[in-house]
Amino acid sequence: MILQRDQIDDRILRELSRDGRLTNQALADRVGLSPSATLRRVQALEAAGIIKGYRAVIDPEKTGIGFTAYIAVGLNDHTKNGQESFERAVTRSPEVRECHNITGSVEYLLRVEAQDLAAYKHFHTDVLGILPQVASLTTYVVMGSPKDDRA
Repeated sequence: MILQRDQIDDRILRELSRDGRLTNQALADRVGLSPSATLRRVQALEAAGIIKGYRAVIDPEKTGIGFTAYIAVGLNDHTKNGQESFERAVTRSPEVRECHNITGSVEYLLRVEAQDLAAYKHFHTDVLGILPQVASLTTYVVMGSPKDDRA
């Protein structure tokens, strides 16, 4: 289902992406619609799959996550089966918070969270390092995130 969006829908999406816990009344006030009209629009955005869900923004440090890195992964098996096997393996790894199939000199970019450097080293060596499809791993350690709009 393709939904024809307008500026009000875009404002609804922007407001909900900032705060997914807004009450319908507060959202209606912010976008300038009645609560019933706002609710109908939100439901239509959900039904169309534009709004896929709602999430809590978690402070990683307060949950014991002290190490975040991005890993560029090059594969040695470029077949569909090889990619699907790699994707299944990283999907099972709780350290992998995001997995993106990308273009360029490598096939995947992962965002990984671990308790500390020692936990990351274990993941790098004993989880990613033993996957038969992996040809190369390049780690980029996050030192700070001055802007992060992910929820």
